[in-house]
Amino acid sequence: MPSLDGAVVLVTGANGGIGTHFVHDALARGAAKVYATARSPRAWDDERIVPLTLDVTDRASIDAAVAAAADVTVLVNNAGATPPSASLLDVTEADIRANMETNFFGPVFLARAFAPILAAKQGSILIDVHSVASWYAFGGAYSASKAALWSATNSLRIELAPLGVHVTGVHMGYVDTDMAAHAEGPKMLPTQLVTTVYDAVEAGEYEVLADALTQGVKAALSGPVEALYPDLRGTNA
Repeated sequence: MPSLDGAVVLVTGANGGIGTHFVHDALARGAAKVYATARSPRAWDDERIVPLTLDVTDRASIDAAVAAAADVTVLVNNAGATPPSASLLDVTEADIRANMETNFFGPVFLARAFAPILAAKQGSILIDVHSVASWYAFGGAYSASKAALWSATNSLRIELAPLGVHVTGVHMGYVDTDMAAHAEGPKMLPTQLVTTVYDAVEAGEYEVLADALTQGVKAALSGPVEALYPDLRGTNA
């Protein structure tokens, strides 16, 4: 089974609420080193944590991270962003493109860049953080970007499996972070999510449905689209 014990982990978006827990929980599970990446990395109080500058939307920055972290065995694609509007009709073209750069192109190109490094080490792992928005289109450009990443993760899983790299995709509803501060309703704690993810990875699972909302939405995908979006029924009168 994949394991965090002795691993060298790279976490994108490490400054955020979820990213911070990906860093600390990896160490708690025995990771030897964690590269904590961000556009403006912060200082950490543990010598096993290596701050590393990384802008996932910049190819030169990705190349520099690959050169600096050639010992990575676990890549956690956690960095993400939300556009200023959930409407695909109201948001600007620039905002749509920027969101796709961060949420889709960034993690895909990072996975491609680190693939030879991961494939060269036994028991390597790729974790892609998606969202329930991958399957439920309440977020406009955000949902579209996460749906695209979900599809790419499935493709990467198929291509990397013969090379010995285990790929896990993560789906969840709202998590209690700054990004979801505006949202009402139940929210997972970041520590709950990360514990669930790492438990699933070490159990050899390929996909994480972290809460009841996400489980219900995925199950509903097999039904008619108007069942998932009941408001559509009122538009056909």
